[in-house]
Amino acid sequence: MEKEVILLIEDDADIREGVRILLESEGYAVQEAQNGAEGLSMLSDEIDLVILDVMMPGISGIRTCEEIRKQSYVPVLFLTAKSQESDKLIGLMAGGDDYLAKPFSYSELLGRVKALLRRYHIYRGKDETGPRSRNHLIELGGIRLSEEFNDVSVDGTPVNLTDTEYDILRLLMQYPGKIFSAQNLYESIWDEPYFYSCNGTIMVHIRKLRVKIEKDPQKPRYIQTVWGKGYRFGSYGD
Repeated sequence: MEKEVILLIEDDADIREGVRILLESEGYAVQEAQNGAEGLSMLSDEIDLVILDVMMPGISGIRTCEEIRKQSYVPVLFLTAKSQESDKLIGLMAGGDDYLAKPFSYSELLGRVKALLRRYHIYRGKDETGPRSRNHLIELGGIRLSEEFNDVSVDGTPVNLTDTEYDILRLLMQYPGKIFSAQNLYESIWDEPYFYSCNGTIMVHIRKLRVKIEKDPQKPRYIQTVWGKGYRFGSYGD
């Protein structure tokens, strides 16, 4: 079995060493870059996860993530020294999948890494160990979602979703009309305990998903908000 490859982009050599030792002890292959430009030059199809520091000299982590998203939907885990919710949301809006504030425990980092890799492997069809439906399509209101190839199209036009966006859309389309609370969504998609501060994370991903699949994201036909309760894949007629 090939090792999963993690690209670590971090300007602090001590943090890089500690994270590398931890990940290698868990069986991962780690590639290191000390700044955004170097990290972008190392990006390839063999990378399964990017761990990216937000505050770096030269190209910031936010800008680096934006450049990554131009060529890849590999999951990105931000490391940030900032605890303000707005800074975390900026990272998610730039295309990040999750964030971890410094200082962090190695167990917390490892938990985030494993969750992101697990979702990415299912999203890309790399996980052959578990049962998977073959050629299973979900088609509702002009959206066509393939659970085999993880493709999504809207009115016949392909749309590129990150694995997080795909997971949210698939879950909602599997249960059209069902209302998922923020806690339901977070614990189902992120596979970790929900806290109130996670609301912002969910809102950002819902907003990004709407931009990609809705004709008018301000008046969504598909991903509807049920005020005070949560989200649903609702009535989608014109």
